[in-house]
Amino acid sequence: MTMWVARRFVSSVAQRSQHAGQPGLFRRPQRCSLPDLELRYLQCTCCWRSRVPVAAFETLDAALSTSTSSSSEPCKGADSRPLDACYTSEQRDAILQLLNTATMKELADVKLLRGRKSTNIVEYRTKHGPFKTLESVVKVPLLKHKSAVTVFNSILNPVKKEKKVRIQLAKFIRPEVDRSWLEDASSIVSIVCGTNKIAWAHVDRGMKVLDWQHLDCPNFLKGTYMASAYLNDVSAVVEVLPSSDFYIIEKSSISVQNTALFPIMAHMRTVEAMLFALLEPKNLSPEANIPPRVLNMMRVAVGRHFGLMVGESRTSGAQTVRQLMTEAVTQKLPRINLPPELLVKYRNHFQMGSRRGGEELCDALLQAVAFYELLSESSS
Repeated sequence: MTMWVARRFVSSVAQRSQHAGQPGLFRRPQRCSLPDLELRYLQCTCCWRSRVPVAAFETLDAALSTSTSSSSEPCKGADSRPLDACYTSEQRDAILQLLNTATMKELADVKLLRGRKSTNIVEYRTKHGPFKTLESVVKVPLLKHKSAVTVFNSILNPVKKEKKVRIQLAKFIRPEVDRSWLEDASSIVSIVCGTNKIAWAHVDRGMKVLDWQHLDCPNFLKGTYMASAYLNDVSAVVEVLPSSDFYIIEKSSISVQNTALFPIMAHMRTVEAMLFALLEPKNLSPEANIPPRVLNMMRVAVGRHFGLMVGESRTSGAQTVRQLMTEAVTQKLPRINLPPELLVKYRNHFQMGSRRGGEELCDALLQAVAFYELLSESSS
């Protein structure tokens, strides 16, 4: 009974609106335009269920289906229409304008055009002249119909890139040091402590690695943290560390909520404290305007800089270090300069499944690179 009353009500109101010119549940459609819908009708479930053909409902369906199949709708990947028929003249002009004038770097910003495809486009238009139709673009090597559609749609609707959030200087170095002191440093030694060794990387301002090695510490995590045993191992490392303007010690980010890691956290803090005590110059007068020589760098900040974070955890940096080593050989201006002897020494050290214990070496090098790069970003 309720459904019948609702249908009669909707039909009568719609008919009165058509004859009297009054706005009913649907407003009258203007000539050559889609009818305006009122939200309350679209939410009326009884009308949808009973399929009441009122107030130009069928006209709306027809208009929507016509507009969906119009030539102004961009192509889909599996569309069989000719490419030029998929777009309006304005859209075709915009696509051809970019493909005919963009540099290789600008083309690389378009989806699917990184690498060889952008090179092929530049080479093709240089040899054959500018593209005159969208169909001619598929003649470029590696650009078939489906990938060309993705490229065209990406040009028309570019994805906005999120700006990388810069990490401020004060957020990754402790204690805070005036930036001018850090910028004037001729070299740093990046130090990372592990559970059974300490690794370091000595890097100068020109991003050249002067020294990169690790030393085993057999007394770590043995017994009950005997101070004398720990001091022997840490002192042995300090004796062979190269001289530098600053010593950057990794500050681990072990959660205090995980009680199973308390022994590791106590170990890390013990070694860190001994390194600070042994490396900091003694007998400095309080009035001397000299910054501390030993600093902490947050492990999480380095992980974020290289994209190694998964949630709150940091993953291995071995692959990143292998990439840095490859760039040192293949690129004229690599991110960091590694001497040939170090490349030979560690070329097989960071392979998958290697048991050489290279994580501390990786982290020490990445920390040094991140220090200089973050320092440069925060200064600009």
